[in-house]
Amino acid sequence: MNRILSGTLLGLALGGAALAQDSPAWIQIEAQPTLAKAQERVRAWAGEFADVAGYELESGWYGIVLGPYSEADARALRARLLALDDIPADSFIAYGGNFDLQFWPVGTGAAVDLRPLPGAADPAPPADTAADAAPAPEPPPLPDETPAEARASEAQLTGAQKEALQIALAWAGVYDGAIDGLYGQGTRAAMAAWQTAEGYEPTGVLTTRQRAALLAAYNAVLDGLDLQLVHDTATGIEIEIPAGAVAFAAYEPPFARFDATGSIPGAQVLLISQPGDRNRLFGLYEILQTLAIVPRDGPRQRSDDSFTIEATDARIVSFTQVRLEGTEIKGFMLVWPAGDEERRTRLLQRMQASFRSLPGTLDPAIARPTEDQAVDLISGLAVRQPRLTRSGFFIDAVGTVLTTTEAVQGCTDITLDAVHPATVAFTDDPLGIAVLRPGTPLSPLGIAAFQTGIPRLRTEIAVAGYPYGGVLSRPALTFGQLADLHGLAGEETIKRLDLVAGEGDSGGPVFDNSGAVLGLLLPRPDDSAMVLPPEVRFIADADAIIAALAPLGIGLTTTDSLAFMPPESLTRRAAAMTVLVSCW
Repeated sequence: MNRILSGTLLGLALGGAALAQDSPAWIQIEAQPTLAKAQERVRAWAGEFADVAGYELESGWYGIVLGPYSEADARALRARLLALDDIPADSFIAYGGNFDLQFWPVGTGAAVDLRPLPGAADPAPPADTAADAAPAPEPPPLPDETPAEARASEAQLTGAQKEALQIALAWAGVYDGAIDGLYGQGTRAAMAAWQTAEGYEPTGVLTTRQRAALLAAYNAVLDGLDLQLVHDTATGIEIEIPAGAVAFAAYEPPFARFDATGSIPGAQVLLISQPGDRNRLFGLYEILQTLAIVPRDGPRQRSDDSFTIEATDARIVSFTQVRLEGTEIKGFMLVWPAGDEERRTRLLQRMQASFRSLPGTLDPAIARPTEDQAVDLISGLAVRQPRLTRSGFFIDAVGTVLTTTEAVQGCTDITLDAVHPATVAFTDDPLGIAVLRPGTPLSPLGIAAFQTGIPRLRTEIAVAGYPYGGVLSRPALTFGQLADLHGLAGEETIKRLDLVAGEGDSGGPVFDNSGAVLGLLLPRPDDSAMVLPPEVRFIADADAIIAALAPLGIGLTTTDSLAFMPPESLTRRAAAMTVLVSCW
């Protein structure tokens, strides 16, 4: 089938008084009962036609239309498209009386400028005529003015326009006073300094042409970003976005995602919209900080009804602002490549100044589940991943954690259960253990009781740990046997196990069948000269751990009981005291 793809239809209005007086008309080509299905279908139609729009209808359905056109043009175009079999046979002329909120295109308002029909634009002149045609005249330059005329034109400026000039003067490095729109001696001196630097007579009063030149230089950093005001009825947000750097990608509640188009790699804009209360606002604040596009460094501020997150690393800078307004949570996030601070700052100012909340929040049903879902994604966005994860366990009532030295080597940050920051308080490299203290005291549900009695060989043991990192929310138990009370070379500080465990289990507690801790599971030896069978593992012995930690004054719990503990009780004990240790 032939398809009409005339790009000239977008954003153009037909001239002429007769057309301006004609009532707008649309060709309704489809309607769907749900917004999610309508979004899916309208994108398909947008790949075929230029003037596709989508509106919520009074009936509660969602209509997909072409237009608006004049009524005569709409009827002519409908007849043409029906003849080409390009639109459904039941398509009809609609007049917009039952249109409610517009949901497509994303970022448009309720404008009803009439579109020309395909081929309605003026035809191009013949080649020889076009070659001889005179070029379009340049617009006349702004008139220069006398000082008196400059003062008179300056007096017509609004307060915001005067402040904009002071901001531009400050950007130019000639003004460091208040941005108040009041032109005192400081502002006049700055104007004179700018005039001198630009080769003008230093009168201290900018002419209309000079004001335009100053503002043009100030705004040049935004050239190419194509700032456009998005009026998105799906999220209920209006905001300027850099359409030259990002384009709408998807609705992934609570986000409307605008991804980089390629001109500025790494750029991204998220509109944030969801219903909720203070608790949900606080939950969103915590969740956002797990995303890969929200680095760990940078200031955070949270109040009862809003929060901001400024986050940075060597790769990106992201800024998020969110506010609770009644029962609606609205905000945005700007992600920008690092090293482009002036442009990022100026763009952020424009976005903050233009942000406006509209009625409604993003419908959670707008995005259907897909096979692309993953545990390391939140609403289609990658979750920040640690460099390495190992296991650990609580050894006192304030949340002190024992783990392996491997878990803390080369870390910028360390977290417990991916949430609680911790610092290294002690390491014993020969023994292979490290002590972590949480940033704020914790109240663990359980703490280790170290076995001081002599265990029996070949008895069953179990290690609790996180073999799959943070994929599982609770520790797993892996069972094996106590193979030897010493190391392979007779070492007294370690014991040998017959146990097949994951590397993520390293640092976890090893229990005997009474639920006491025999020791800490050590990483597999890194010895290229000798490869041990996979079931050979070693633990730092409980007695050696107790001796190493004695100078720290930690109130360790010990036991010599060998009473049997059922597996289900051991599972509960392990879950209460084992923690995920993440190295970032």
